[in-house]
Amino acid sequence: MRVNKLADIQLDNRRVLIRADLNVPLDGTTITNDLRIRASIPTIEFALAHGAGVVVVSHLGRPKAGSDNTHLSLQPVADRLRLMLNRPVNLVKEWTNGLDLGSGEVKLLENIRFESGETKNDSDLARSLASLCDVYVNDAFGTAHRAHASTHGVVEYVTDSCAGLLLASEIEALERALANPKRPLVAVLGGSKISGKLEVLHNLKNVADTLLVGGGMANTFLLAAGTPIGNSLVESELIDDARAIRQASDLPLPVDVMTAETINDGSHAFLRLTDAVRSQESIVDIGPETARRYAKVIAEAGTVIWNGPMGIFEYPQFADGTRVVADAIADSNAFTLAGGGDTVAAIEQFDISDRIDYISTGGGAFLEFIEGKSLPGIEALKRSK
Repeated sequence: MRVNKLADIQLDNRRVLIRADLNVPLDGTTITNDLRIRASIPTIEFALAHGAGVVVVSHLGRPKAGSDNTHLSLQPVADRLRLMLNRPVNLVKEWTNGLDLGSGEVKLLENIRFESGETKNDSDLARSLASLCDVYVNDAFGTAHRAHASTHGVVEYVTDSCAGLLLASEIEALERALANPKRPLVAVLGGSKISGKLEVLHNLKNVADTLLVGGGMANTFLLAAGTPIGNSLVESELIDDARAIRQASDLPLPVDVMTAETINDGSHAFLRLTDAVRSQESIVDIGPETARRYAKVIAEAGTVIWNGPMGIFEYPQFADGTRVVADAIADSNAFTLAGGGDTVAAIEQFDISDRIDYISTGGGAFLEFIEGKSLPGIEALKRSK
């Protein structure tokens, strides 16, 4: 996929508008995880090092027009950027009439979703954003699947546009895993439901050599195979889809599972063969034999795509399946690509981030790319060439 990259654009003495994804979790005004801010730093520093003045734009949360959204101000993000960049970063609340920006300066616009036209891809808002810059840089892969004013519409009104360092690396990693993967390609998919990943499964059944499923989504595959699942979460309306996906792919089912009668931090986990789950029990994790079999498949892979845990890993007694699979991915000689909020949380919990080749910053965008969909934010950059 060919888009302009940051290194392709002249930046010296130019105003650069960087659409970053600074949508970080907050506890009041305290940032609890600054991964997305850290991921945005290289592109900002690249532009500054090449003589640009930088305006950063991002959203935070889902503010409602006309409501008191002060709790979703980007001021905590501006404060964190100031520390990371070791230079002033002013938060600008009024900018539609323009702003002064010199070479080497950094300014952060207030939460772009405070503007009612952002999610509507309003052309007037897009023009206002374009008027702030000479160069537009999209570095927000996490919002690339949204056709918003700051991710899509603005490109129409700027002379130069390109992908930032983060967005370019996301595209490269995803294409490496999907367009021309080293075989075998193994997709490890978990999470609570098939429905949220139905198109991902349908696309990967034609691309991957093996699909390994866990979490709640595995229950629907088990039920479709006639295996008792007790009181487990299931999507019975998707049984036909589960059968079709399994018939069209190599998708081994769990042979043992961990179950519980209640799900909380004090629950006891029971090991069951998959045909021996009791009616009052819920499946909460894959079992140790299944985890070993999955680990063996992963060890022989050339490429691994991972999205979703194998169980309710937040509770230690239900975490072993995800831990074994995570360690297998981390130990693999394959090119390993992971993405999704729960997946990143598991990576952090098991402390394996430095052993995964690429960890995507996107959630919905990551899944839609794997589904084979075009992402509006990237398509806009392609059309701008």
